[in-house]
Amino acid sequence: MRRRRLLNFVMLVASMSACGSGDRASEPVSTSSEQLAIAPAGSPTAGSGKSSARAMRAPGKRVEHIVYVQFDNVHFTRDNPNVPSDIEQMPNLLSFLRDEGTLITHEHTPLIAHTADDILTSLTGVYADRHGQAVANAFGFFLPTQTPSSFDGFASSFAYWTDIVNSHTDATFNMLTADGKNAPAPWVPYTRAGFNVGAVSIANMEFENVTSDINNVFGPSSSEAAEAKSNRTKAIADFEGIAVHCAAGSSVCSPENGGMADVLPQEPGGYAGYDALFGHKFVAPVISPNGPLLDLDGNPITDGNGNPGFPGFGPITASQSLAYVAAMQEHGIPVTFAYISDAHDDPSTELASGPGQADYVARLATYNEAWGKFFARLTADGITKDNTLFVITADEGDHFAGGPPSPANCDGIKVPCTYEKIGEIDTNLSDLLVKQDPSLASTPIDLHFDMAPAFYVEGNPAPGSPVARAFERATAALTTTSVITGEVDRLTRYLADPVELKLLHMVTGDPQRTPTFVMFGNPDYYFQTSGTPDFVENPGYAWNHGGVDHKINTTFLGMVGPGVEHHGIDDATWSDHTDIRPTMLLLAGLTDDYAHDGRVLVESLSEDVLPRSLRGDCARAFEILATAYEQINAPVGQLSMDTLEASTAALAGDDATYAAIESRIAALTTKRDALAATIIQKLEDAEFNGQSLDLTSSLDLAAQAEELLLEARLLKL
Repeated sequence: MRRRRLLNFVMLVASMSACGSGDRASEPVSTSSEQLAIAPAGSPTAGSGKSSARAMRAPGKRVEHIVYVQFDNVHFTRDNPNVPSDIEQMPNLLSFLRDEGTLITHEHTPLIAHTADDILTSLTGVYADRHGQAVANAFGFFLPTQTPSSFDGFASSFAYWTDIVNSHTDATFNMLTADGKNAPAPWVPYTRAGFNVGAVSIANMEFENVTSDINNVFGPSSSEAAEAKSNRTKAIADFEGIAVHCAAGSSVCSPENGGMADVLPQEPGGYAGYDALFGHKFVAPVISPNGPLLDLDGNPITDGNGNPGFPGFGPITASQSLAYVAAMQEHGIPVTFAYISDAHDDPSTELASGPGQADYVARLATYNEAWGKFFARLTADGITKDNTLFVITADEGDHFAGGPPSPANCDGIKVPCTYEKIGEIDTNLSDLLVKQDPSLASTPIDLHFDMAPAFYVEGNPAPGSPVARAFERATAALTTTSVITGEVDRLTRYLADPVELKLLHMVTGDPQRTPTFVMFGNPDYYFQTSGTPDFVENPGYAWNHGGVDHKINTTFLGMVGPGVEHHGIDDATWSDHTDIRPTMLLLAGLTDDYAHDGRVLVESLSEDVLPRSLRGDCARAFEILATAYEQINAPVGQLSMDTLEASTAALAGDDATYAAIESRIAALTTKRDALAATIIQKLEDAEFNGQSLDLTSSLDLAAQAEELLLEARLLKL
């Protein structure tokens, strides 16, 4: 590893004469009519928001549509070596990504690796410390006034963008910046540039909680609120899960179509004069004006009760989600963000399915068919790889909790697999801890139930306090004999209290949300505060996520469209969910009003869409600095993994060990934050401001990053 890094530094030095040393190597961004894409009627004028400078235009290539789809728990890699992976069983999608663009196979999640945090990180380009959802898909928070019976509360991570946690106990925004403001919304650069944006079941861009969201937008005395009171099930189908955020003046979100003000009270630069449609009830007539909206198989889209409308966040299939996307793209909504639920669970039995199991294979076949119909439909509409940026990824890749398949050589295609042992092991963590240390029985705790449970200890004890240390040491020592394998399992892989959580970007702008500590557990187990006996295999759930595990934290990113190179399968690039947004914005010719935590994936882009500051030898210099940056800043980068191992030793050890290691982690975090801020500013200047990298200082910054990595490695010794 060190030899490879040294070679990179040598190559960087060799490129100095070609790339320059601090000179401005890129032409200024043009705002002439020749450079701008043709914006729809009613679009804002240049200057009404920073992002209007270059509207949906990459130099030399034109992006007229964007299709972003994020799967839940769909795998590129195989869970069983004999069984084709999820993506392999969707050849219509795989061949499109592989043959027409670039498919990165080492795309990485943030921590905690859950659907909400993963999607929100991808949408915003920043980690949870800057969007607020560090513990997902729900999070705990300490109450301002604590009593023995009620010292904490819980809230869903899935909430509309401007929702607050709780007006009585924690009045902060769910989506929260580090300085306590409402996080910038992901649709804003597009609508400011004159483009309508559709959202299909994607996290927090549409109504998530029908009653409160209707009251906030339509008002508690509205007919919509009355429907939510009288027929909540129908109201969910009518109003949740689907939205369109319109450009200023767009007729799509007119009052006649049910448009309401798109209110973002704390958006940087302001956001007045924009409207939105909320819910299938208002969106469907716009995108399916001649009758009911049909899925790609020709069936009316309904919920599970037969109500026309949104089928639900969990049940939504590829045929349904992609039908919404296609209809939006066909009816004046050229930017769409969509979610597709996973295919691992059998909805008819409510049981989990293992790799190669017949029902699982059958569901993937329907997903493959949907992708084929989707691409054919878009092509017939003239929406193709020549004018459309396609971005396809997954939130995370879950760990399969189960035994070996039967027969052993099953492939799922010719020979179906069955499983005698299948299901996560539900674990009563409270009971185990008291058995490990009976003195803990006197202090109540609460958990975010998960493979990676977050602990909330009564009294919100400070890091290093005796009660916190007692729980941490007991948690570190937990073992059991697996009911799946019969072998002794260590239940705790890693431990992190607020000191390490800060380095992992898991301390938000709301102090009430910071847990006492987080246990990143064995991926076969699911930890809760109830259950008898202490370990029970649960056949309803067999795909675990949240924690630190290669299969969970590594997923894929496929890109096709103007400006994307045809690299096919890319096993070399190390990418991160925060990289998706800046890459998309550069290809669209747009910018955000904030710096990202990720960088543009220049390795995947053709040179003619890049500013000069990212071309040729300058691109190589950029890649080297970006690679160094991600390894010190990403939650599953090398610095984080090494300090997390040291943190685990600290929390498991005696007080002297704890104090020594924690102080070094805190110092490393301070140095990392300062260095990362310097590097990302240089990367963003090269990406969006046309400023070439000063290669002498870039070499120095990369060397400083290497020194940080060395310090972190020494922490483990």
